[in-house]
Parts: sequence; C-alpha cells; structure tokens
Amino acid sequence: MTGSSAATDENAVHDAADLLLEVYRTGRPIEPLSPRYPEAGVEFAYRVQQAQVEQWVRDGEVIKGHKVGLASRAIQRQMGVGQPDFGHLTGGMFHLEHQPIPSGIFLQPRIEPEIAFVLGKPLTGPGVTVADAVRAVDFVLPALEVVDSRIRDWKIGIVDTIADNASSGGVILGSKPMSLNAVDLRLAGCTLHMDGALIATGAGGAVLGSPINALVWLANTVGPLGVTLEPGHVVLPGSMTRAFAVAPGQSVVANIGGIGSVTAIFDEEGES
Repeated sequence: MTGSSAATDENAVHDAADLLLEVYRTGRPIEPLSPRYPEAGVEFAYRVQQAQVEQWVRDGEVIKGHKVGLASRAIQRQMGVGQPDFGHLTGGMFHLEHQPIPSGIFLQPRIEPEIAFVLGKPLTGPGVTVADAVRAVDFVLPALEVVDSRIRDWKIGIVDTIADNASSGGVILGSKPMSLNAVDLRLAGCTLHMDGALIATGAGGAVLGSPINALVWLANTVGPLGVTLEPGHVVLPGSMTRAFAVAPGQSVVANIGGIGSVTAIFDEEGES
C-alpha cells in the first residue's frame, strides 16, 4: 500500500469511527457503513472499532472484558452473517440485576441469555487450547446481554456490526458464582422469560458447540492483535437463543441449568 492510499485508508477509519461516536452523542442511528466504504473488509471494521475504544478510554472508560458475537447458528441466521466477531465491554456497560436500567441509553435494544466467564488467569493467543481456557476461568455467572445497534433498523452486515463494537449495548450479571467444574456447559439448558412469559429455550451447545470454544476462539483471535484477556475480565461467549427486542418497562429473566438465574428490569421511558 502506498503512503497516499494508507493515509486515505486511515482517514476512512477515523471518519467511520466518528460517525458511530456521534450516534452515542445524538441518539440518532445512521445508515449502514458498508455502502459508504464498499472496499471495506473485516480488518477495516476492527480498526474502526478500535478507534472508538481508544476514544472511550481517553474519555475515562475502563475495559472490563470482551464479548463474542454471532456465535450461534440462530443469531447468525437472524443477522444474516456466517462468522463470529468480538467487541469490547467497558465499565459503563454493566448494570445491576433487579435494579432499573435506564431505557433511554439504548437505541434499538435486543436481549440475549449467556453464560459469562470471569477469568482468574490471563489468556494470550495464538495457540490457546480448551485446556488453557478451562484453567484460566475463575468462575461462571448467568448473564443477559443487551445488544444494540447504531445502524438504523439493524440493517447490518459483518463489517457494520464489527465496526459498531459487535453491536454491544449492556451486560447484566447474576450474582451467584459457579465453579466451571460444577456444570456441563454444553448441556446447560436455558429458559428465557419476558414479563413472566416463556419466549425461548436454548442450551450451551448452541454456542460454537460449547461456550468454552468461544473463549478459545476469542483468545486466539485477539492475541495476534496484541490483546491479552486479563484476570478479572468478563467474557461473554455468545447467546444461547436468538435475540429478542426489549422495550421500556419490561423485565427479562434467564434461567440457566446448573448455574442459576439473572433478571434485567428496564425502567419506563423517562424515569430517572
């Protein structure tokens, strides 16, 4: 790549990042990025994501973990993509269960049940194995992830969602830690209830065959980028069901067999 084209490419990265950052400020979604940058691929999209993360850190945010997105066939079919991706979790994305979550901070939220890993040891790829990943996990928690999109009407392709921090929105963790050796992640069943009604069932095996596989994939994907998964960080491996739209005033409960339950409550629009 020539110096001129490299500079142009770098300008495009920061232009795309600025477009997405502006959505956080204005609350107004934008049109998909893909038509604006027709030559853009996955590498470009991750650079756009990283540019936003760097700005958030400059603004005082702290990276608290990572998420794997698009890890189940159900989510891939729903989103029209065919591969996993990853995003960053910041401190401001975490919300307490059973406590009202301000609905106004989201644009077009959807919710997903997951098994969250909390790391006790660092994981650095490439070359991470399942055994390495298991040794690195301190405990697991039931979790609900709020996915959100800065792209209007969720009209996303793989470049759009990666650039948009893997469509990250929020995280609600359950409060009872469970040892990894006390549960079979593949066979752990999940029920998802919204306002008391059962809306979906799933199992850990829907997440790349096992959620631990998603952790391995993440470590080996971010390692060559110079990123280590740090002790204390939370990793969301992917949803056990498809994602469901959630509205102000609704409550969502995920029950995960052998691990426990987690509840998210969204406040009515305008409540403080």
